[in-house]
Formats: sequence, structure tokens, C-alpha cells
Amino acid sequence: MCAKEVAIVIYEGVQALDVAGPIDVFAEANRFLAPHEHYRLRLVAPGLEPVRASSGMLFLAELDFAEAADSSFDILLVAGSPDLLAIHQNNKLIHWVRKAAARARTYGAICTGAFVLGHAGLLDGRRVTTHWEHSRQLARSFPLAQVEADAIHVHDGPLVTSAGVTAGIDLALALLSEEHGSQFATRIAKQLVVVAQRMGGQSQFSPLLGAPAAEESVVSRIQSHIMENPGAAHSLESLAQKAGMSARNLSRYFLREAGISAHEFVQRARLDGAR
Repeated sequence: MCAKEVAIVIYEGVQALDVAGPIDVFAEANRFLAPHEHYRLRLVAPGLEPVRASSGMLFLAELDFAEAADSSFDILLVAGSPDLLAIHQNNKLIHWVRKAAARARTYGAICTGAFVLGHAGLLDGRRVTTHWEHSRQLARSFPLAQVEADAIHVHDGPLVTSAGVTAGIDLALALLSEEHGSQFATRIAKQLVVVAQRMGGQSQFSPLLGAPAAEESVVSRIQSHIMENPGAAHSLESLAQKAGMSARNLSRYFLREAGISAHEFVQRARLDGAR
């Protein structure tokens, strides 16, 4: 087994903790792994000049896009930024990520880095998440993606995404758990003084995710229907039939109005009932 290549993509205005959090998780793991199992950590940027984060902190990339043009990373993660407009307009970043992801074993994003993947066409047909504040915009911008607004992190095939900022640490720990087992991931979490697996989703941090849909709306009726009998076999198709619309339309409408998917609402209703 050879050392695994982990690349974090950075650019002007990046969120510093989106970069530092996952790096520290993998770096800590290296202390307890055999040399041939180590994670080789690389920062990749459009150029080799210092990159200023949104906090003012400076990062220096080891590789620029040209040097990493033919690299095949085991894990490729795009850090997020508070400045979504900068992401939308960064065509060089989007173009490079589109090509690099095709060569990566696992690719994904932390926080609003998911918008980079969306513009690169890498979210279509996939389950994804991002920071709760931007989940509705992500769903509107990329309607072919299934946005799970309450998730801390999501792994769908080769794609991994996480919620905002510190959730990049959760995502890195989850990747460690998949590779080396839950006991190893727990050991690293203890070293970093964080929880190995957070209980609950983003709704515990966001009042918006806990808000009900507007009264008398179709979504409000569906929510009431679910809560009256949370243990029933609620499927998107059965709920859509109840709402008198297609499953596709209900999925989009429910997420827009309630801030979470219909599936997530059913799960939360069941958990609340169990509690």
C-alpha cells in the first residue's frame, strides 16, 4: 500500500478552516500510521503566489493548476468561501476541478465548495450537502442534485460533501473511518478533542432548518400528514400523490418551502416520535 495523495483546492477568499480542519485530521492520522499508509497532503491553487483567505490568513500552495494537470489524487477536496460570487465567476477553478475530479478516486467539497462542483457539472444525480445557509440556493442552482440540507456530511459514490466550516473535520474523520475503521477515527478525534461522529444534523445549529412551511401550503399539509403517522411507509411517490403533484415537483417544492427534503422531514419526524 502506497501513501495516499490528498489535495485541498484553494483560491482567493477561501475559508481558512475549510482548509486547515481536514489537513490537521489527516496529519494527526499520520502520527499513528505506518509510513506506507501516510496521507501526503498537498495544497493546489491557480498559481504559486500566496492565497489570502477570507480571514486574511495567507496560504502557500505546493502545486499550481498547471503542475497538477495530470495528477491523480486519492482524495480531492475543494474548500469553500463566504464569497459565492467569486466562486461563480472563477472559470479557471471550475474548469480545473472538472478535469481533476475525473482522475480522483474520491472527490468532493467542504461547505460552499459544493458550488464549484455544481458549476463543474459534478453534482447531477448525486446526494449532496453544504452549509445550511446556502442549501436552498444550491438546490435552486443545481436542480438535478439531491440536496440534503440537514446532513453534516454526505458520501455518494466517489463524491463527498460536508456542511459548513468545522464540518470539514467531520468529513475527514468519516473518510478515516472508512479507510481504517471507526476505532482509529475515534482515536484521532480524541487527539483533536472533537467528537468522532456528531449527533443530529445541521438543524441543531440553524433555526431556518427547523422552521415549518407556511400555513395552508401544500408542504404544510404534507408535513401534517407525516406527523400524524410518522411510522407509515411514506415514500416520495405516496406523498406526491397526496399533494396532487409529481414526485419531482414535490421534491423541489418541499425543499424550497421547508428547507429540508421530504425524506429528511420523515426521518426527523420519526426520531422526534421515538424521543
